[in-house]
Amino acid sequence: MTPDSKIPSHITGRTSLIPAINSWRIYLGDQGKSPHTVKAFTADMFMLAAYLPPDRPLGDITTNELNNFLEWMQKHRGVPCSPKTLARRITSIKAFFRWLAQYGVIVVDPGEKVLPQSVTSPLPQVLSEEETQAVLEAAAKHRQAQPPDARYYALLKLLLDTGIKKSECLALSPNHIDLDAPDGPYLFVRYASPAHRYKERKIALSPEWIEAYQEYKAQYQPADRLFPWSQRRLEYLLEDLGVEAGLTKHLSFEMCRWTCALDDLQAGVEANKVRQKMGLSQVQWREVRLKLEKLGGLVTEQAEMEQ
Repeated sequence: MTPDSKIPSHITGRTSLIPAINSWRIYLGDQGKSPHTVKAFTADMFMLAAYLPPDRPLGDITTNELNNFLEWMQKHRGVPCSPKTLARRITSIKAFFRWLAQYGVIVVDPGEKVLPQSVTSPLPQVLSEEETQAVLEAAAKHRQAQPPDARYYALLKLLLDTGIKKSECLALSPNHIDLDAPDGPYLFVRYASPAHRYKERKIALSPEWIEAYQEYKAQYQPADRLFPWSQRRLEYLLEDLGVEAGLTKHLSFEMCRWTCALDDLQAGVEANKVRQKMGLSQVQWREVRLKLEKLGGLVTEQAEMEQ
């Protein structure tokens, strides 16, 4: 693979899918894509390779075959395909064939005219104002217990205040927190890969969280990671708080993230600032904002019914 072509010279229009997918995997990694993204995208393409005849040359694959594959996957494969998974698989197909066309392996891009699908995923669950208060009170009880444990409150309050993703939370270290900044304390969400630098952002920290953080830091003395436990252990902490608060919902990182965004919008925070706080691109924000607006209407309607 030469630096200019970004594609191996032995990949041509007569090559079959498997070797081309393996080359694409290397290309995606070189572009700074996360291991999770590379694994998901290539798995989607290997599924297509298993569907098509094994000797089908790249240059002979048609848009009609790609549409037939997507229809089979949704209706005839016998395995559930969520809207989110379908959307990703369409993205994988389009990105793969666009890559081949971009570097001259194929003359016509069959993925360009793949039929659009209705892929809007269901609305996420959020916490109501009363439920938010209940889980915070449950977390506060751990702070006041003997021995005290501020870990629950520090985790929950950070998620509700900042709206960071699970992966971002797991990657935090104490040096991502600046309590002495001239403009006020903030959390700096960082990314190691240059490809994700646009997601980096500074998020203001509340006095309530800082107080809990100081307690937590004295109790646990985190060094390399802000929350030095496994992903599953942190998920259990949130689940425990949900049970202790009497929620019928499953308290999660995702629920906290959506609750934070909705609370900000309903508090009058300008939409673009909410987008930046969530670390979303303009394209990603379109669907997210529509969901937040629908959620806001549902929350308001539910509150009026309860009055």
